[in-house]
Amino acid sequence: MTTPPPTVTPPRALANLDLNLLVTLDAVLQHRSVTRAADQLGVTQPAVSANLRKLRRHFADELLYRSGAHYRLTPLAADLRPRTRLALEGVERVFNSRAGFDVSDTIREFTILTSDYTTELLGEALVARLLDRAPHARVRILPTTPDQVVRAEQVLTERDVMLMPHGFVSDLPNKELYRDEWVILMDAEHPLSDADLTVEHLKTLPWVLIYHDSSASTPAARQLRMLGIEPQAQVVTEAFLTVPSLLVGSDRIALAPSLMRSGTTHPRLIRRASPIPLEPLVQAMWWHPIHDHEPEHQFLREIIVAAVDEVCGG
Repeated sequence: MTTPPPTVTPPRALANLDLNLLVTLDAVLQHRSVTRAADQLGVTQPAVSANLRKLRRHFADELLYRSGAHYRLTPLAADLRPRTRLALEGVERVFNSRAGFDVSDTIREFTILTSDYTTELLGEALVARLLDRAPHARVRILPTTPDQVVRAEQVLTERDVMLMPHGFVSDLPNKELYRDEWVILMDAEHPLSDADLTVEHLKTLPWVLIYHDSSASTPAARQLRMLGIEPQAQVVTEAFLTVPSLLVGSDRIALAPSLMRSGTTHPRLIRRASPIPLEPLVQAMWWHPIHDHEPEHQFLREIIVAAVDEVCGG
């Protein structure tokens, strides 16, 4: 006699819970506005207000309150915001699951956070490979901000991957992609263009720095500071690819990755070795563990690794 499969009993807390409220909660917490939440969800404001009342009863908390001309989240709501997004992502993955994954049919938008330097280096090969395999997909490449790096675990519940050197993100799944040496760039007519640079030059020459504050700097700049060398920042930029134009016609210098083609092949710039050894930039791909076994995400990771092998030679 065949034993029937066991009956699965849903958790009591969920059995009586309308999971549609999770969608409303996420929209309200993200927008801090009933009006904008309704616009996002494509429903009426009264419908969102009714769900918000249910949520307030459930949590015994106002969640959203007016402060002057603005609405603010209560401490509980602020705590719920990242957890709600994570829970909703999980629900979406459950209901978007299929018995088999056919990459040629996917219409997913893959979102990659990275620097302009990495986009210049890998973008062409990455996009070509991905769209060759997944012609109906879309790729969104966004610049990484210091705030996103600080909140990487939360941000990566909403974005697919972050391409970021080791030393900024921790405690998340990652894969090393490539290593890149640092070189000093300067104008070809720089007074020291034919000289051997010294540590004293690093201390006294004006610099173009990529980021320059306590929470954001390049790995190379961090290393200089650890050695007691404080670069004299004359120009600060948040984009690697603006560095060449900020060096041309000046006596400024900058540290840049050797694979940054727009800088190291610029006709009016020359590259020089650093007078002190610098550890290479170790570029890595970071993602949230919720994506570990997701077929489409695994596909994206494979594409990125293949693009790196193509561009950097493995």
